[in-house]
Amino acid sequence: MYQVMLLNDDFTPMEFVVNVLQRFFGMGREKATQVMLKVHREGRGVCGVFPRDVAATKVEQVSSYSRQHQHPLQCVMEEA
Repeated sequence: MYQVMLLNDDFTPMEFVVNVLQRFFGMGREKATQVMLKVHREGRGVCGVFPRDVAATKVEQVSSYSRQHQHPLQCVMEEA
């Protein structure tokens, strides 16, 4: 299993991060806001734990979506 995480940066708006968490990880607004604040405060936040292929797909979806909206948000995965 692999953890999918978002990494903090100084440019991506907090609202965009909340939107990404809701759109790609099925979080409610409150949970998405909590994770976004964790990313903001601690530099990274776990979005979920998935099998390898699902995690890789999520990373690619988030990375692509962020680039399309011209944000440098980074999404990574690591073994859980």
